[in-house]
Amino acid sequence: MSRKEDIDFGKTSMKKRELITRTVIRVRFNEVDSMGVVWHGNYIRYFEDGREDFGDRFSINYLDFRNRGILIPIVKVVCDFKKPLIYGDTALVETRFVDSEAAKILYDYTLFNNKSHEIVATGSSIQVFLSLNRELLLDFPPFFLDWKKRNGLLPPDNDPGLI
Repeated sequence: MSRKEDIDFGKTSMKKRELITRTVIRVRFNEVDSMGVVWHGNYIRYFEDGREDFGDRFSINYLDFRNRGILIPIVKVVCDFKKPLIYGDTALVETRFVDSEAAKILYDYTLFNNKSHEIVATGSSIQVFLSLNRELLLDFPPFFLDWKKRNGLLPPDNDPGLI
């Protein structure tokens, strides 16, 4: 879904930058069921850990939105389970920002067993922009467009219509 694409910004051609973080997570005792297997709901929590790490590393965390009067609730999350994680495992969640022309934030996730490097789950999430009054915003907030520009996702003149 999120791959490098050649983009023609008028006279300038450039590669869209891929924004990816990799976050190591240790499976804790309170995250497993009586069989020692990670409870399925915790995979969503691991995706959240990846999103928070992404926000910290790319300077676009939840407080950046909140401080500008924007809420970004999750409206959809998908998780496809491949193999179990067990107590004592270390996982690696790869969080990939998926650029979109629509006013939403998309992420893809790949969760690995950090020791065997096997994929244990894949998933995605969608977040939308709301005002503090919980009204849906149909356009990107200006500071988010600036963030996309700084991270090579928009053309230099910041005109999203060129993409």
